[in-house]
Amino acid sequence: MVTEPENVVLVLLRKVDARTERMADDLQDLKVRMTSVEEGLAGVNRRLDRLETRVERIEHRLELTDVAH
Repeated sequence: MVTEPENVVLVLLRKVDARTERMADDLQDLKVRMTSVEEGLAGVNRRLDRLETRVERIEHRLELTDVAH
């Protein structure tokens, strides 16, 4: 029994499909990682805001604040 040769276009399309699927997986991974980075940065910003508030309170107690505040 003789097997038919593979259609070159179909072989190329399968390769493109496999690459596209890998790229989609990589993109999903990047989205998850980026969300994690954004959440971490939001936490840092919250901590900086709290520190700013504490410094302002300390400055006020030590009478180091400008009159304009």
